[in-house]
Amino acid sequence: MPEAPNEIRELVDKFERNLNAYKNPAYKEEQLKQEFINPFFKALGWDVDNISGAAPQYRDVIFEDSIKVGGGTKAPDFCFTLAGRKMFFVEAKKPSVNVRMSIEPSYQLRRYAWSAKLPLSILTDFDEMAVYESRTKPQKNDRASTGRIIFLNYHEYLEKWDEIYSIFSRQAVLQGSFDKFAEATKKKRGTTEVDDAFLSEIEEWRYLFAKNIALRNTEITIEELNYAVQQIIDRIVFLRMCEDQGVEKYEQLRTLLDNDNIYQHFSEICIKADAKYNSGLFHFHEENGRITSPDKFTLNLKIDDTIFKTIIKDLYYPNSPYEFSVLSPEILGNVYEQFLGKVIRLTPGHQAKIEDKPEVKKAGGVYYTPQFIVDYIVENTVEKLCKGKTPNKVSELRILDPACGSGSFLLGAFTYLLKWHIDYYTKHKDKNRLKDKIYQGKSGEYYLTIREKKRILLNNIYGVDIDSQAVNVTKLSLLLKVLEGENRDALEAQQKLFKERALPDLGDNIKCGNSLIGFGLALQSWTATLLIIIIFAVAYGYRIQVEEKTLTSELGDEYIEYSKKTKRLIPFIL
Repeated sequence: MPEAPNEIRELVDKFERNLNAYKNPAYKEEQLKQEFINPFFKALGWDVDNISGAAPQYRDVIFEDSIKVGGGTKAPDFCFTLAGRKMFFVEAKKPSVNVRMSIEPSYQLRRYAWSAKLPLSILTDFDEMAVYESRTKPQKNDRASTGRIIFLNYHEYLEKWDEIYSIFSRQAVLQGSFDKFAEATKKKRGTTEVDDAFLSEIEEWRYLFAKNIALRNTEITIEELNYAVQQIIDRIVFLRMCEDQGVEKYEQLRTLLDNDNIYQHFSEICIKADAKYNSGLFHFHEENGRITSPDKFTLNLKIDDTIFKTIIKDLYYPNSPYEFSVLSPEILGNVYEQFLGKVIRLTPGHQAKIEDKPEVKKAGGVYYTPQFIVDYIVENTVEKLCKGKTPNKVSELRILDPACGSGSFLLGAFTYLLKWHIDYYTKHKDKNRLKDKIYQGKSGEYYLTIREKKRILLNNIYGVDIDSQAVNVTKLSLLLKVLEGENRDALEAQQKLFKERALPDLGDNIKCGNSLIGFGLALQSWTATLLIIIIFAVAYGYRIQVEEKTLTSELGDEYIEYSKKTKRLIPFIL
């Protein structure tokens, strides 16, 4: 194990010499980052300054603007990544903050890490450093010591450097030591993954909405009830995630609780969202050129205020354990994959009941597709098809999942295409010719314009599912991916520039139908080039099924456990 390098010794000596000045409340958090936190992690081998010139999605360290909202911030100060995969967060506080005893900073960090499904993260003011395991669901009244597995004073950085280096250095993360340590700290009891917790949350919403809507709207049918409940939940989730990402005004849903007739005011927000986003999630009026029919039903429902008060009051800091700015579409997709396994039924007395779908009962439950399976298939299909091509050639690809479910494979494919395009464009010498494709952020890095993300989505991604609710969830996940990384200022600037609404209508891309017996109907408005990807995916899927040993060796124990649990090999569809 390495001894502490001179840079760390110098940082410790500097902090010791000027301790009183650094602990003065006038010493700012941003000063601490520049003088101590950044050099500390540089000594651990991280390319903090992006000297390598990596594209935004491949940077070692992603910095977030700390926009204060309701006692918290919208994103962690540092996100450390490896090849685009988030590994751990670091939340910095100025040294006048008592890291050992203060509840708020520890709760804040644990919300971030738990919501992002990261196993470990760090809270530090350099004076002290606290490492937290992040599998325990955070509660607002937790002590600062809850979940804390390592605590160090700055004096201990020198003698404990080998321990710090063996877990949090870039080399340790690259070699798997970080993952091994995280797994060793995993608790056997008392842990609740964020997707399991959020699943329980929205299942409770479904029960509350279904029961109340059935009671207050006696003419509603089973199909209408299932549709209405799904749409309302999706709209709440979408708008709340947009708030934490800075796309929507923060607390606009919470302000609804100050009014009577809450659902009427909520509907007004949804109508404004229709004008802003153009997505099928908010589509209430006839428009030329739109394939899907408008929703002329849900806004006229009667719903009691108590339902919204019960749900919305627990969606905000400090009551909520969720930090929606880091709750990714991939995590949300896992939640919905389980959520879609149940359906609302009406009794003869017009009471709502929640039951497992018949096909789920027969299968013995719902098994969501692990991310490592999605990544493996995308890597061996989409990545290979894009290799060596230009964006014009890639635009000829049509990626189809003929049984898309909650959209995990389509989301994985779309995510890869976004990364591929920004990587290609940032290597282009004449970036002035790409103004409709990329723009430069405050830090000098380049990002895809929302118009380009919409073009890629509409051009390349297609899906079919027999379950209309699954179709809506797939659309929701893809639309949230389009908005990922955006903020209200950037969104409004691009809308003014391109004179169009923020999101696409996916009605012609993600369809409800039976791919086996009605495939021709489902594809009637799509080009024949889709069949190329279908043939490729089927052929590759066959190879997967006949070469399970290859998969087992490449994906390891996770794949073996997944195969045992599902009693089947991974699906071949893409």
